[in-house]
Amino acid sequence: MQVHRELRHRIITLQLPPGHPLSENELAGELDVSRTPVRESLLLLADEDLVRVFPKMGSFVARVDPQRIADAQFVREAVEVASLTDAVEHRTDQDVRELRELLEQQRAAVDDAERFFELDEAFHQRLLATGGHGNAWRTVEQAKAHLDRARRLGLRTVSPVAALIDQHSDIVDALLAQDLEATVRALRKHLRAVFDDIERVRAESPDLFVDGEDERPIRKSITVLG
Repeated sequence: MQVHRELRHRIITLQLPPGHPLSENELAGELDVSRTPVRESLLLLADEDLVRVFPKMGSFVARVDPQRIADAQFVREAVEVASLTDAVEHRTDQDVRELRELLEQQRAAVDDAERFFELDEAFHQRLLATGGHGNAWRTVEQAKAHLDRARRLGLRTVSPVAALIDQHSDIVDALLAQDLEATVRALRKHLRAVFDDIERVRAESPDLFVDGEDERPIRKSITVLG
């Protein structure tokens, strides 16, 4: 459903930030559709825990839930790390060249958070493909909607892009050396850096996060730096 895809994209890319109120009428007007597909899409997004619906209050973008992030990170790390055995054993010079080309593109995008995010995705997809498991990226992508919101929050507020590129470079260097232990260590360190980012963002902007069991909306404007 096109409306569902568009609203999901806006939530994951923080165009609709955590805690943002969602008006069926306003969204229908923006998307030039009736309220019915908007309402149906919000229900689907609620099933993914990306939207919260509160009786007599309305619908809101779900605030960030660290447990959902941890679950998504577990799935992602399990898949990507498992692929490294094959990647280290079967990597070719072409694989390494393509990964290094992505690193150069990332260095050119240090001032564009969204472009860097796209190139980061391309890097990890290419790393899976190096191990012969490129199709597994679809599974990773489906699992990490909550994680991607947290990653973008980190990129836009606290996480230095240059450090992430250095981590990518460490992964490629270890892969080139065909050192499985070092490649796994470098990838785990990189993937788990998001947890440090979350804590820093949470300290600066606690309203973006679920506070214990209380997920009721906070009726004030929440701004995410772009």
